[in-house]
Amino acid sequence: MNKKKDNNKQRINIKNRRASFDYEFIDIYTAGIVLTGTEIKSIRMGKASLVDSYCYFTGGEMWVKNMNVSHYLQGSYNNVGERRERKLLLNKKELRLLEAESKNPGFTIVPTRLYINAQGLAKLDIALAKGKKTFDKRQTLKEKEDRREMDRAMKF
Repeated sequence: MNKKKDNNKQRINIKNRRASFDYEFIDIYTAGIVLTGTEIKSIRMGKASLVDSYCYFTGGEMWVKNMNVSHYLQGSYNNVGERRERKLLLNKKELRLLEAESKNPGFTIVPTRLYINAQGLAKLDIALAKGKKTFDKRQTLKEKEDRREMDRAMKF
C-alpha cells in the first residue's frame, strides 16, 4: 500500500533543455495531446523525448512532429510509430494567435516540457520562440557561468 502512494508522488517531467539554449521564449502555453493507450503508458514510465521536436499547423490544427515516445513493452500489436505526428489540443483563440505569430519571420513553436498533471493527463508545454543568434548564445552561457561563480562565492 505504501508503494502505491510513493508511485503517485513520482511525477513525470520530461524537458527539452536544448530549446532554451537555441531559442528565446516569448510566450508559453499548455496543450493537451492526443495519445493512444500504449503511448500514455510509455510516457508514464518516462520513455519519451522532446529532442528535435517542433510544432506546425495544418488545416487550423496544431501538430507536434518528431516527439519520440518509445514502444510500450507489453503493447504487442497496439504499439504505434515512435515518432509519429500527434495532435495538440488548444482553444481556438490560442490556435489563431499562435498561427498568426508563427507566420512572422524568425518565430517558431517548440515543445519545452512534457508532463503528467494531477488528473493523470499528459500535457505539453509549448513556447512561441524566436531563434537566438550565436552571440546571444554566448551571452547566455556567460550569464549562467557568472551565476554559478557567485553561488560558489556565497558558499565560502
